[in-house]
Amino acid sequence: MQRNAVIATNGPVMVLAGAGSGKTRVITYRIAYLIRNEGVSPQNILALTFTNKAAGEMRHRVDTLLHQGSSRGLWIGTFHSIFARLLRNSIDLIGYNKNFSIFDSEDSKSLIRQSMAELNISADSVPVNTVQGLISRAKNSFILPDEFHRSASDYNQQKASQIYELYARKLKENNALDFDDLLIKPLELFNAHPEVLQELQETFRYIMIDEYQDTNRAQYLVAKMLGARHRNIFVVGDDAQSIYSWRGADISNILNFQDDYNDALTFKLVENYRSTGNILKAANNVISCNLRQIKKELISHRNEGEPLTLIEAYNERNEAERVGEQIRNLRLKQGFEFRSFAVFYRTNAQSRVLEDVMRQHKIPYKLFGSVSFYKRKEIKDAVAYLRFILNDRDGESLLRIINFPPRKIGDVSIAKLREYAEEREISLYEAILHANEGGFQARLVNALGSFSAVIEAVRKVAVNGTVYEVLTELFALTSIPLLLQAENTTESLARHENLQELLSMARDFSDHNPDAGSLGDFLENISLASDYDETQESDNFVSLMTVHAAKGLEFPVVFITGLEERLFPLHCYEPEELEEERRLFYVAMTRAQEKIFLSWAQSRYQYGQQHHCLKSMFIGEIDSSIVQTESGNFLSDRQAKEKAASGLSSLSRGYQQKTTGASVAAATAGGEPKPSRSAFREGTMVHHAVFGPGVVLDVQGSGAKQKVRITFRNAGEKTLMVQYANLKIQQ
Repeated sequence: MQRNAVIATNGPVMVLAGAGSGKTRVITYRIAYLIRNEGVSPQNILALTFTNKAAGEMRHRVDTLLHQGSSRGLWIGTFHSIFARLLRNSIDLIGYNKNFSIFDSEDSKSLIRQSMAELNISADSVPVNTVQGLISRAKNSFILPDEFHRSASDYNQQKASQIYELYARKLKENNALDFDDLLIKPLELFNAHPEVLQELQETFRYIMIDEYQDTNRAQYLVAKMLGARHRNIFVVGDDAQSIYSWRGADISNILNFQDDYNDALTFKLVENYRSTGNILKAANNVISCNLRQIKKELISHRNEGEPLTLIEAYNERNEAERVGEQIRNLRLKQGFEFRSFAVFYRTNAQSRVLEDVMRQHKIPYKLFGSVSFYKRKEIKDAVAYLRFILNDRDGESLLRIINFPPRKIGDVSIAKLREYAEEREISLYEAILHANEGGFQARLVNALGSFSAVIEAVRKVAVNGTVYEVLTELFALTSIPLLLQAENTTESLARHENLQELLSMARDFSDHNPDAGSLGDFLENISLASDYDETQESDNFVSLMTVHAAKGLEFPVVFITGLEERLFPLHCYEPEELEEERRLFYVAMTRAQEKIFLSWAQSRYQYGQQHHCLKSMFIGEIDSSIVQTESGNFLSDRQAKEKAASGLSSLSRGYQQKTTGASVAAATAGGEPKPSRSAFREGTMVHHAVFGPGVVLDVQGSGAKQKVRITFRNAGEKTLMVQYANLKIQQ
């Protein structure tokens, strides 16, 4: 099948390359085949990738297949780099000089701030990061300022639409493009000057696109326009691994490829060279539940392998401990190296407990795609507040927090405060407390007063309060989590999650150290943890990462942790979101070569509170005959026993009700029996017409006044009156 895809050189071709099926091999062999066998000049081949690493690897493989230097003249690179190269040749036709600058994210942010200042739009009303994210998303969808302005629905979008228009003008005044412009300016150029497009169409007779499922609308449109003449467009991807919608990727590009090219040849690469049969069976089980997909089923080039193992922990700490225990056991019994193991999680905040356990058990680890929990900026900021509350002579912590969140206390003001403190031979904080006596401007005095008021208020709580109460008060007075939430960007929401994890850590610490859990003890624990040296002398370490960071990698043994509703899948309210979460789980499973561990916790600290958790629906989508518990029992056997026990229990209840003359249950309008109120107990799975699936946490009262507290997958915790809730028990 790989060979057939390589030699199909005429017309549109789509290669659906399943995980581990040799995707990169197919693209590179096809380039080599075109050059060596078909006599195509390298200058007439365009190969587009998403990363410089992928482009470099592709070029190296082509050189290896032919001979060194044979790829000279080949147009191979990322979308951004290739499009920038095209624009250098012709951008003067749309009013830019060819020596244009490319603004990075910080340059872009600075220009957005300038635009906001000119429009008198305060960063307090709409955060700069939010504006930048909205403009970027619009550009990736090829939505220009006028259209964005017309479609703006909420307050943030309306403000961003004003800023977008001025920002675009300012970029042009600076003869500059931001990264997103590199994708949309070619479209503007082609629409305004068709002769440029025609010349490029003649040049690029063969177009190849890697990871086609990750393309956004702008990338899709440019590729379609460039390939319109010769129609030799060759796309490789896997709709089942489309996991980047949050950054603009549009899965419909690959799903609708045959609508765009109804004569396209399609090749499905389904033979997987990475994973065992049971791993692929589980992955196929899960992804088959998605409606929006191109059907295919991976088959293994290897043996059946071991069943998957389910870890059922009572909380997140216990989950991490059991992951560590399994790593130690496999090393002892099967001789695995630490480098053989990867631990995946859905959100960066989950790394904290795993890191703590790895350190305590001296398991070497390395975090990928992120920095260690305690070294993340928002955590260091919050900890600096706590340190300063404990010790107001900590000058380093003071300088870190005095202007966070922003209070317009700049370097010049701090320098004047230092002089004032030195003259009076007092600490910098004492100078802040007496700033009204120093002849400073009223604005600065007010800002310093606001800062010291926060410190003193939290310090009062710290006298007798728990660490959790101290941190809760700090967050309430500074509004730091709310500010991050208001930004509503991927980065700010991740930082918000990290702060909530710190709050959960504080609650856990307070609950387990009621007598000796002082603020000082808490900070000492953090200091010891953050001093851990992550850099190992060798490359033999356990890899910790989010599932997004794991794409493209492979490991002998994979742990997928936090498999609970509202965590993985993560807060899904729309069918499209749930399907992407399922694809993300599919990606996680297909990273494994030999063995998969799936783990979930029955309770987990979230937002500083302990919540009961519902096992992820994804676990239930896997054939229970290939999943075993840690004790070695298969889920299929356990389910059979539970079903038998349930049947006996039902018979017993029926007999009791018959002998007492009691009615089993009143029939519903649709003819289905309603569950009796006594049928609800902790752990009962239920379904509500509005809130969807959930699990009963506890039952309060009896008879007509009976209430149940339920955690719903999409709606969180609710307390309902049983007689009015119309709950259906799920078997």
